Amino acid sequence: MSGPMETLNAVVQPANATHDSPSNPQAPDRLVSLDAFRGLTIAFMILVNNPGTWNAVYRPLEHAPWNGWTLTDLVFPFFLFIVGVSMTMSFARRQERGDGRGSLFLQVVKRTVIIFVLGLVLNGFPYYHFSTLRIPGVLQRIAVCYFIAAVIYLTCKLRGQILVTLAFLIGYWILMKTVNVPGFGHGILTPEGNLAAYLDNKYLHGHIYRPTWDPEGMLSTLPAVTTTLFGIFAGQWMRHTKSIASRLWGLILSGTIGIILGQIMNVWFPINKNLWTSSYAVFTAGAALLLFAICYWVIDVRGFKSWSIPLRIYGTNAIAAYVLSSLMGTASVTWRISQGGRFWTYKGFLFSKFYAPWANPFNASMLWGLSYVILWMGILWMLYRRRIFIKI
Repeated sequence: MSGPMETLNAVVQPANATHDSPSNPQAPDRLVSLDAFRGLTIAFMILVNNPGTWNAVYRPLEHAPWNGWTLTDLVFPFFLFIVGVSMTMSFARRQERGDGRGSLFLQVVKRTVIIFVLGLVLNGFPYYHFSTLRIPGVLQRIAVCYFIAAVIYLTCKLRGQILVTLAFLIGYWILMKTVNVPGFGHGILTPEGNLAAYLDNKYLHGHIYRPTWDPEGMLSTLPAVTTTLFGIFAGQWMRHTKSIASRLWGLILSGTIGIILGQIMNVWFPINKNLWTSSYAVFTAGAALLLFAICYWVIDVRGFKSWSIPLRIYGTNAIAAYVLSSLMGTASVTWRISQGGRFWTYKGFLFSKFYAPWANPFNASMLWGLSYVILWMGILWMLYRRRIFIKI
């Protein structure tokens, strides 16, 4: 298979991965655990994006209103972290195959453009009002972070990568706390008064998620790039560290440090997903490292793979699952049918008839989301069973 979906999945999936072969912890470019980690992330992303009703959602399945975090706030940084890990595996395999740096750069540009355009397609679906089309978005941020992180990885050695990471984290912190925002002053971190929101509103006015700011806006992409770079560091650690014990303890120690350091930074620069603050980037990278360590130990080292098959079904076609489930989700709340003398959205009709009568609003809403995850697992299982992995 070839096309935009294949290109997309290659960004978050190691090239030439053998998904059903026995786990081999000595071959870190073939990590079954990475597929499972990716699958868990995408499945949870689909769950939280598709409640039965937004009026009844359990707190962990919502984003924090502003400062702070919930389980939902871990999903996007986990995905960017996985992009970084997978990048090191994919590039290494291609370089071993004889691909030069120029070839890798061309591939990076191609993937970046396709991912960004697909993000615009999702944002505009189904009506495409270009005068108000949201330009930033989830896939757009993935595209930009992938591109910048890939360029850094291909042009800088480890020391340079670390210096760039620190520069992005510290530089963003300084900008957000010291630059004067007209009408608000400096150091203001409210939704409308911060520097990132000011720049989004100034340069993307009418094309952003909120009236005056966007959670995937321009300036906050800088620290989001560091989330991908943290994944690159983890991938390099896995590739160049021969001892399984050293790999595990390195992930655990660095993850613990990241969580603690992020909480310390939170005192001065609050953990905030919408602003992707430096504390948020460090904290979520720490959490990703710990979860990656657990997946690696259980699946690749201990060899307990069977339980992870549902996650791997999602993980081996992750971006296809996200894009297609998003299109269906948007269609279900946009297109309408006439029933009983009134017009319903497809989702509204099904939810009110088959979910709402059987449970309280919060449980019914969550059951809808779980049903949607199971529905897409069934669709992806058919691809998995036929060994159709949408990738390059």
